[in-house]
Formats: sequence, structure tokens, C-alpha cells
Amino acid sequence: MPGEGFYDAGLLRQLATNLFYGCGYNFYRAENQLRADDQLVRSKAASLLGYAVAGVEAAESAFRAEFLPPPTRAKPFPDAAAVADAQRLERLARAIAAVEASLQHQPVPANDRMTQRYRKEAPTLQALLQHDERLVGQCELLRSLVDNQDAASILKKLPDLDAGLDAIRATLQKRESVLLNPA
Repeated sequence: MPGEGFYDAGLLRQLATNLFYGCGYNFYRAENQLRADDQLVRSKAASLLGYAVAGVEAAESAFRAEFLPPPTRAKPFPDAAAVADAQRLERLARAIAAVEASLQHQPVPANDRMTQRYRKEAPTLQALLQHDERLVGQCELLRSLVDNQDAASILKKLPDLDAGLDAIRATLQKRESVLLNPA
């Protein structure tokens, strides 16, 4: 029969084994699943921070439209307090975006023989995943504080938002220390 070799399980298994191990990657290793989970969780946390940035920027835009009208002959200069508040909102959005960028560029352990030889890869990835899960919770809390809020309420919550950003930065530093200190 002409198509017998096509359905030969032994031949397919050998081909799959060569593909998995020949390229240095095995889909079924726990370390690879943990690495993928780590990247997925960090991606989710970064997207939550992106939503927070969008919320702050929307509030800032609405605030500027309401309190910083175009100059007129009667009032050529804007209100100094309104300008200061708009700048505080702008700084907050930039700070959140900076933390988001830092989160997206966090390293994971390399999938190479040296890492596997000198470091227990699975426990390291497990520790990273614990930090990343904390990051998701922190990022969701930050997002919820600015979601659908006006500028006045965001400005009232600014100390809490700054504390939240500091907590996220601390978690990122702890995550980096896991990679710098081999287990």
C-alpha cells in the first residue's frame, strides 16, 4: 500500500524525538512549561500596567480639556495649579510606563547547558513565577485604582499609587535577585 509509511507510529515518534531533542528543546520538560508560564504571567502583568497608563492618560486628557482651555486675550496664561496637577498626572503616567517597560524586559534563565549544570532550573523558575504572580496582583490593584477615574480622584490617590509603584519596583528587584543568586 503506498501510504503505509506515512502512518507508522515508530517513524513519527523518531521524527518527533529528533525535532524535540535535536533542537535542544523538549515541550514536555517541566522547566519549559515553567518558562512559558513565567513569560505569560509577566505579559499579563505588563498589559495591566498598560491599562493603568491608558487610564491615567485619559484622565489627564479630560483634565486638560476642562481646566486648561486655549489662551484668550482676557486670560493669556493658564491657572498655575491646574498646570501643576496636569504635570503630576503626566509624571504618574510616565512612571507607570517605565515600570511596565522594566517588567517586559526582565530576564529569565537561559535554556543552556551551563544553566542546567550550575543552577537548578526548575526551582529558579518556580521562584520567579511566585514573584511574577505577586506582580500580577500588584499591577491589577494599581490598574483598579485608576480605572475609569477622573483626574481629581487619581490626584487624591497619588500617594497610594506611588506606594504601589514602589512595591512593584521592589518585587522586580527581588525577582532579579533570584537570577543573580544561583540556587
